[in-house]
Amino acid sequence: MLTTKQVKFLKKEAHHLKPIFQIGKGGLNEDMLRQIGEAIEKRELIKINLLQNTMEDEEHVASVLTEMLHVHIVQIIGHTLVLYKVSSKEKYRRISVCVKEV
Repeated sequence: MLTTKQVKFLKKEAHHLKPIFQIGKGGLNEDMLRQIGEAIEKRELIKINLLQNTMEDEEHVASVLTEMLHVHIVQIIGHTLVLYKVSSKEKYRRISVCVKEV
């Protein structure tokens, strides 16, 4: 579980990030889950944008991602979700090292 200070740090780090995934009318499918899992493994902190034509709502997508990929939902702003997960590979751990220090 993340502390308040860690969440604040992650929000600050995510502020300049652009969403790398967009969920549209196709919704959240297995292929997209796999791609999000691979991306968060390498980056540790990503943003996902829900387009206006999607039938999914932010809370549902957040709960599915938490359950399936074991990510932390740092923040939900409008149609944008900020996700964080510590990488299992040491070489990709850049942000998680800083989070531990906070």
